[in-house]
Amino acid sequence: MTKLLSMLQLQQELNDATNGAGWEAGITKNGKKINWRRCIYMESAEMIDSFGWKHWKGIAQETDYANLQIEIVDVWHFVMSLLLEFNNQSRTIEELATDIVSTPQYQRLLGTKIPEFATDDMLMGKIENVMRLSLIPVSPEMMGASIEEFLELSFMGGLNLEQLYGLYVGKNILNQFRQDHGYKDGSYIKMWDGVEDNAVMKRAWENDPDMSPRELYTVLKTVYPA
Repeated sequence: MTKLLSMLQLQQELNDATNGAGWEAGITKNGKKINWRRCIYMESAEMIDSFGWKHWKGIAQETDYANLQIEIVDVWHFVMSLLLEFNNQSRTIEELATDIVSTPQYQRLLGTKIPEFATDDMLMGKIENVMRLSLIPVSPEMMGASIEEFLELSFMGGLNLEQLYGLYVGKNILNQFRQDHGYKDGSYIKMWDGVEDNAVMKRAWENDPDMSPRELYTVLKTVYPA
């Protein structure tokens, strides 16, 4: 449960830093309304663009599985945020982690073997189901189904818990780096010498998977083109 609990705690800390204390009430420190469900379905739509699904354009496009996994992790940020918001003050983060760990979908991710990718049609169908759930009113049943469907999507997307955790921590640190370097005011540079920052982060993490999150931040700071 340690890795799951760590991810939930990191997400709480990131939201506190980005949106301000009390963001669970649905408003940022700048008075901006928060809609995590919209974040989920909009990011899920971006995930579908990892596939060459358009019959009228780019018909030779191959599926970008590396980007698919990055997008899965992006959605995970918002799924956890919605869970933290919905359960604010009613349940501790430790209790939330215990509930998720007990699901068959989570247990399936615990294998050391890297899962194989499902077919593109199966993956897109699962993504669209995650989107569908994000469009209905929040309830305990909706949240339970959303968590289970997301974990199933992760497995179908070639991720076990170790990989999900590694990519999440990497993206969490990248998001902190973005906030510290002008993401909100638009001055942040997302393309680093022709490579998107997501890819730079993923490559750095893969080159040294044993480094700490703080060390990853230092690496990003060293190579940031600004």
